[in-house]
Amino acid sequence: MQTEEIVSLGTAMMPEGRRLFPKLTVGENLQLGEVRQLAGSLSGGQQQMLAIARALMSAPRILLVDEPSVGLSPLLVHHTVSMIQQLKDGFDLTVLMAEQNFQQAIRIADRGYIIVHGEIVFEGRTADELWNNELVRSLYLGGYGAAALRPPPAP
Repeated sequence: MQTEEIVSLGTAMMPEGRRLFPKLTVGENLQLGEVRQLAGSLSGGQQQMLAIARALMSAPRILLVDEPSVGLSPLLVHHTVSMIQQLKDGFDLTVLMAEQNFQQAIRIADRGYIIVHGEIVFEGRTADELWNNELVRSLYLGGYGAAALRPPPAP
């Protein structure tokens, strides 16, 4: 399909590494996706928010997010994933996210897939299935028991 056809179906993407136009202003970067400042002068977290905003300019129904944690501090990763969760819930978006930071990805996942050499080797249909899977523990949690790394339940 042509790019225009994919966008008209309601799909947008936030690429890994943000891929902004650093010599264009924030407004100009947003206009490309449909505060006048050069995007290259923004912090990593601000650039990530701009990349998300640019992807949302076409009012997509599905948002493809590629490695949103790349190059960000743990605090900014947490903030970025929280923002994606808020957008997902607030705009009833379907989010397809590729992310190697398991502890952050699981916070917003309705389901998850483990892909090895281009092949799906495990599908978890719930967060519990993902947390308790031996393959997930060995690949993403350093082999530790899931219970030891699992965040405490929400109050």
